[in-house]
Amino acid sequence: MREADLYEPVKLYLEGQGYTVKAEIGACDVMAMRGDEPPVIVELKTTFSLSLIFQGVERQTVSDFVYVAVPVSSDRGWKLRYKDITRLCRRLGLGLLAVDVKKSSVTAHLDPEDYTPRKNTKRLGRLLREFERRVGDPNTGGTTRKKQVTAYRQDALRCAAYLEGRDPCRPAEVARETGVALAGRIMLHDHYGWFERPQKGLYVLTPKGAADIVTYADEIAALCAQK
Repeated sequence: MREADLYEPVKLYLEGQGYTVKAEIGACDVMAMRGDEPPVIVELKTTFSLSLIFQGVERQTVSDFVYVAVPVSSDRGWKLRYKDITRLCRRLGLGLLAVDVKKSSVTAHLDPEDYTPRKNTKRLGRLLREFERRVGDPNTGGTTRKKQVTAYRQDALRCAAYLEGRDPCRPAEVARETGVALAGRIMLHDHYGWFERPQKGLYVLTPKGAADIVTYADEIAALCAQK
């Protein structure tokens, strides 16, 4: 498919709304006019790409009504990232057109408009709490495929380190000695497989827990130093 294959369906779509449409006006792939209204500009690409976004943003220097147009996506195309793509276009104030070349039809997924994102206060609250609770800076930004040390994991490590080599302990004791107020809940939920309950109200360290505190020895030492 060529970019030129998208032109005729887009032209017919805009003409159906009363626009006069012309191609290759200056650097614009498509420009449409209707009466005294501001011009509508459409940039054509065979795939959704950063290059297309760059072009769309550049066209916004001459018009507030800029669309980017791409072919209708297959399940393996930009459809897989549809939410991310529409969010990006909305954030940038770009319209988004999907062109079905075979049917010579166009679907407007998004119209250009000013956009002020709503803040997710709940998510922000979680981030702030995590930032405040996390001790030090145990992770490296940009790393993947590596278990991240969260504040929750740090609390679980404190509990595991305390239980190492001890007889079964009550949650209140672990909470008091480690300073982890939610020690009982952490050991009960046991997300990491570190704790087991030999009898009601008592906890010990599992073999996996004993192995993992060796893996996290440096982190545990840092936690102890900053306690």
